[in-house]
Amino acid sequence: MHYLEEDTIVAPATLPGTGALSLLRISGPLSISICDNVVRFSGASLSDTPGGRLRYGEVFGADGSLLDTVVVSVFRAPHSYTGEDSVELSCHASKFIVSRLLELLCSAGARLAGPGEFTKRAFLNGKMDLSQAEAVADVISSNSAASHRVAMNQLRGGYSGDLRSLRDDLIQMASLMELELDFSEEEVEFADRKHLQTLLDTVCVHIDKLISSFKLGNAIKNGIPVAIVGPVNAGKSTLLNTLLNEERAIVSDVAGTTRDTIEETVNIGGLLFRFIDTAGLRETSEYVESAGIERSFRKLSEADVVLAVIDSTAPADASLSSIKDIISKVDFTNQKLVILLNKCPKNSYNKNVTLINKFVLSLNNQIDIFKISALEKIGIEEVKNYLTESFSQLNLQEDTTLVTNIRHLEALKNARNSLSAVASGLSHGSPTDLVAQDLREAISHITSILGEDITPDTVLHHIFANHCIGK
Repeated sequence: MHYLEEDTIVAPATLPGTGALSLLRISGPLSISICDNVVRFSGASLSDTPGGRLRYGEVFGADGSLLDTVVVSVFRAPHSYTGEDSVELSCHASKFIVSRLLELLCSAGARLAGPGEFTKRAFLNGKMDLSQAEAVADVISSNSAASHRVAMNQLRGGYSGDLRSLRDDLIQMASLMELELDFSEEEVEFADRKHLQTLLDTVCVHIDKLISSFKLGNAIKNGIPVAIVGPVNAGKSTLLNTLLNEERAIVSDVAGTTRDTIEETVNIGGLLFRFIDTAGLRETSEYVESAGIERSFRKLSEADVVLAVIDSTAPADASLSSIKDIISKVDFTNQKLVILLNKCPKNSYNKNVTLINKFVLSLNNQIDIFKISALEKIGIEEVKNYLTESFSQLNLQEDTTLVTNIRHLEALKNARNSLSAVASGLSHGSPTDLVAQDLREAISHITSILGEDITPDTVLHHIFANHCIGK
């Protein structure tokens, strides 16, 4: 794939006014000559400068006064981010300087780039596939060590390599079936059905693994969902504020202060957690509060971890009833439940703590219990350590492949459905042309993730490259 845009684009690659320097990126056929017209160099012009070199120059305003001194990096096609001739211009980070430089560059023949246009050109010029282009944004927005590792693996092509391996296996199957269709009158069978079934099973296992990785990948990218639930006035909002180390939620002695969910993310031990403060659980006829409680239960069901905050000073019967109700709504096959006995000052004795421990143990031994004081920040570090240790497997190696994009997930699911139809066709002896059609659909879904098109020529090339037909 090769794409060349006639115009030349320019945009700031850094936010002006936030540091000592700003970077302007220029790409397109006129990028070097435009820069020559705006920047004054001593000695040879920028047009005579080889790629991969730095040049020092000066920029003057329309009135002839010195605007700034700059350092210019030269990239010659195709050895640039976009695959085009490109220039990166480093100047001082003044908003005034950046604005004037953009005006001068546009007056010299460039135009302001649209959102993502540099990466779009890189994709269209074959410098990266579509999944790598999407990973650029993920790398920029990564806010934990785990999300950075996953995004970098995708950007470096690890994920693309997995998809291309799947695509190649499916093309091999398709080419065998196309051969049968071409030689149908001779009744030659190129595609041994048992071999196809074995190959199909291998591909399906691989796709199923990628699909199942989405939950983990999504948690790493957007934060592991942790629902903070419990009865009113148990200290849920205080706990959220303590975990975030800021006054994010309103704290009040008035019951039912939190009417809606509040979500905030925080990086703990290199992992991103998304804490969700919910409305207090109690019987109420008030419409808005009831809606908030209903949403609390929904967030509870969606969370990977449920932190049940219980007021250790409240009447024991009410606390036990709340705990039993929360336990009944937790799916222990997919969720962790942690009971936090709040309002427990250091070295204090509370008979409710012993009673609750015995009660919980009699119901479920998979539940962990911590004594904390959210207001006094007692036991909070232990809770944080528990969370990071519970998800230590998310500290992945750089070459770990996970699906983090909903578009990719849907494409993989569609491919899997098409392959299920292929498997059904093979087992029932369906005509080869029908099975081949389902297989082509599966290939199309896989390649849509990469932004590639599989044409009949692709299959033909595979046939002639891998099958000896008359030499």
